[in-house]
Amino acid sequence: MNMTTTDITGVRNTALVQMARDLVLLVARVGLGVMMVVHAKLEYDFGGGSLAGVGKLFEQAGVPLPAITGPANMLGELIGGIAMILGLAVPVVGVLMALNMAGAWIFVHTSGLFSMDHNGPELVIALGLLSLVLAVTGSGRFGLDHLIVRRLRRRSRTTA
Repeated sequence: MNMTTTDITGVRNTALVQMARDLVLLVARVGLGVMMVVHAKLEYDFGGGSLAGVGKLFEQAGVPLPAITGPANMLGELIGGIAMILGLAVPVVGVLMALNMAGAWIFVHTSGLFSMDHNGPELVIALGLLSLVLAVTGSGRFGLDHLIVRRLRRRSRTTA
């Protein structure tokens, strides 16, 4: 059993380093996913418990096409957050979350960095960057993406 691998930079990774990497990816995915799910729930609650209410919140914030973007954003955060927690479609979900955070920065969190009005973009920037990192690195071995790819590889070997 080979206990070392070589990554794309040519650095040899031991099983312990790989395990630590996968654990960090798991914690990052779950943390980001939980924040997105909770934020979707808050939007829903502040919108009076309806998707139309979420649209009205987006209208008050000046977001374009609020009747569409509000509910789509809330559902995207909910479904994307769950997918991120599970490690499912992480590259796609990560990019979509990063785009969502860019929209939040452009339309809602418009104050300057570290402003004292609690509307600064620091959090959405950090969440967007984390989303991009996860999009590039993937779910790690503790995500459904890894299990699906492994199963597909096994299936393709048996049919070949």
